[in-house]
Amino acid sequence: MRPGIRPLILILGLTPACPLPNAGSSPFTTTVVMLSSAESTGDGLGTTTDEPGTSTSTTAELSTGAASSDTGATTLILDVGADHDLGDGKPVGCKGKIDFLFVISRYAGMEGFQTQLRDAFPKFIDTIEAKFADFDYHIMVVDGDPYWGLSTCDEQCPTPGAGLCGVTDYPCDYTPTYCDTKLGAGTVFPAGGNAVNKPCNIDGDRRYMVTGQTDLKKTFACAAQVGSSGSSWVAEAMVAALHSNINDPGGCNPDFLRKDALLMVTLISNTYDQEGKPGGSTGTPETWTTAVRKAKGDDMRSVVLLNIGDTMVPGCHSEDRVCQMIKMFPFGLTKEIWEGDYGPFFDEATDLVETACADFVPPQ
Repeated sequence: MRPGIRPLILILGLTPACPLPNAGSSPFTTTVVMLSSAESTGDGLGTTTDEPGTSTSTTAELSTGAASSDTGATTLILDVGADHDLGDGKPVGCKGKIDFLFVISRYAGMEGFQTQLRDAFPKFIDTIEAKFADFDYHIMVVDGDPYWGLSTCDEQCPTPGAGLCGVTDYPCDYTPTYCDTKLGAGTVFPAGGNAVNKPCNIDGDRRYMVTGQTDLKKTFACAAQVGSSGSSWVAEAMVAALHSNINDPGGCNPDFLRKDALLMVTLISNTYDQEGKPGGSTGTPETWTTAVRKAKGDDMRSVVLLNIGDTMVPGCHSEDRVCQMIKMFPFGLTKEIWEGDYGPFFDEATDLVETACADFVPPQ
């Protein structure tokens, strides 16, 4: 050392989250994350519009190309230890915000599974409130069919119970709105066979529930009883619900999807979302994955997916395209719809939410 030059000593107060490893290794890792500072000219979600009288196309027009390269600053993040501590329930990553999207099939035979979902939801909310105290969340239910109600009942109104329709409480006096008949719009008035056949009291004239919703568990139970007289386009409905147009001001679900919130999607269906089959979604697992990724700013780690489906075959059945999509995400979980209690599924999924929240870097 040169005379007269005093050494500069920099002390970092880093405490390892676990005992120090063997000599020669370090418990501290350095991760470089590229944050995009410019949006792509295309959102990867097709070219749908959300205006009455316009045609709708969702996954059929999706690009399967690779994500555009990031063009922004480099942010250096020090990941100290492997454990994720959520602290007071508002980790820096999630900023206390989670958007919950439930996509439920209206296919024949779904009534029992919807009942199980409604029974499990209070446990799910209790878990969320316990693990993520004071979180700001949005909760929306969409069904897998763009048609509102049941066509045979509509044809027999005003007295459907007297004919072949068989739905004695069918709301013949209700005129569905544009958003009622748009795939991906939040469900606020489920109608048809085995549906609740009444409006759900969602606060604020929205199509989704937010923190502070009056009687949240009862309101969710209403929205989730979408019935069993429709299609099972759960993947296509998910993509439609995440499209920018439907979430923009003037859309059916304005401001449901937030850039700085983690997204958790729960899909429930008793049948495979098969290509080219009646009730099958347009698109492929690759295009659906692209759509979700684009909706969340190309950040796959800002999404948690829970698939409750017909997964009797170990792994993914060759025709189970939703299961195949789930495997493309770092935080994905597939569970069997025939299980009697879905509560444990949500417990496991919230563990993934914890991990995802700790790693989530919201766009700047």
